[in-house]
Amino acid sequence: MTTRREFVATAGGVSLAAGGLVSAAQGTPPKRIAAVVTEYRHNSHADVIIGKYLEGFRQDGRPPGPRSKIVSMYTAQVPKNDMSRDMAKKHNVPIYPTIWETLTLGGDRLAVDGVLLIGEHGQYPWNEKGQHLYPRFELFLEIADVFRATGKSVPVFNDKHLSYSWLKARRMVEIARELKFPLMAGSSIPVSYRPHGVDLDWGAKATHAVSIFYADPDAYGFHLLEGLQCMVERRRGGETGVKAVQYIEKQAMWDWVSKTPWAEKLLNAALAQAIHRKPGGIRDLGKEAYAFRVEYLDGLEAAAFMTNGVAQDAATAVEVEGRADPVATLMWLEEGRPFQHFACLVQAIETMFETGRPAYPVERTLLTSGMLEALLNSKFENGRWLETPHLAVKYMAPRENVFCKAKL
Repeated sequence: MTTRREFVATAGGVSLAAGGLVSAAQGTPPKRIAAVVTEYRHNSHADVIIGKYLEGFRQDGRPPGPRSKIVSMYTAQVPKNDMSRDMAKKHNVPIYPTIWETLTLGGDRLAVDGVLLIGEHGQYPWNEKGQHLYPRFELFLEIADVFRATGKSVPVFNDKHLSYSWLKARRMVEIARELKFPLMAGSSIPVSYRPHGVDLDWGAKATHAVSIFYADPDAYGFHLLEGLQCMVERRRGGETGVKAVQYIEKQAMWDWVSKTPWAEKLLNAALAQAIHRKPGGIRDLGKEAYAFRVEYLDGLEAAAFMTNGVAQDAATAVEVEGRADPVATLMWLEEGRPFQHFACLVQAIETMFETGRPAYPVERTLLTSGMLEALLNSKFENGRWLETPHLAVKYMAPRENVFCKAKL
């Protein structure tokens, strides 16, 4: 077990340690952060992110914790088990009825240094494709309207995928560029602790890749794709985008695995990293498993497996030219509170709030958001192979490893 002071993550070239951010920002006042959320209840994303700002990384009222401070909140919904009001009262944080007031602290000028947008959880509709229609885009537009009206903008972090809609996700990135503010998004998977510190070497020639996760295609499918993308984006030539995708499930998936040697090899390599794997044959256990097939524009082939019934872990394995064995890693997720992987995410967010530079490119989240929508379209169309010319998203991953190097 590591100590609190051994909890260190390196993100975007800035070292984050238990005592706070190690950067040129030391000695300056803490950043003032506004939180815009759909709902704030026990173990919601608002709880495990905002709670770490209010009560430290272990949410026990003791250091270490983020240097930035939550100074205002907006909650779109207030369920019966809401905890935002009690937490706000306990920590003297005002809750405002509008996003305008949340970002201006009730005045007429932007009065915060950063915004947390957490549009996860809440009573929102689902569409026929199984997408939960969280209003991240609409909340983001209200934030951007404040920036336009006040003539000033600040960094924004958007939790998980940008939107269920590619058009809305792309527009969010475009608005951030137009208004010239740093935008960062995504989940805790890419930044979570890796037991052996394994990552794909920056510039390696990757030929095939597999990731594993579990549960449903929408909310958890995004985690699955991020576990894949945060590794393969480091390959030679950088990211150039996705050519086509396909959803496959159950016996059809296992038939494809049986006739695809690289997929079987890498699936076994990823499962070898799992710590919650059930004993027995994977085909017998995984009768309800399914997979996302992804063909990249540069020729890389990948498959992301929801190993339901087999394992409940996040892991990725990549085949690299010139290496006999795959590069494989577990992305460790703490099963209960305080969910340390969210502490890793908060430290990455802090990198942006402190430096004004995202810890990793928002294009990763833009691409995975678009991939997920396309794959759910494929599922809705009975597993049709879908060409995705709109997903020609190009970017370069940072050379630095952006994940936690130790457990809290």
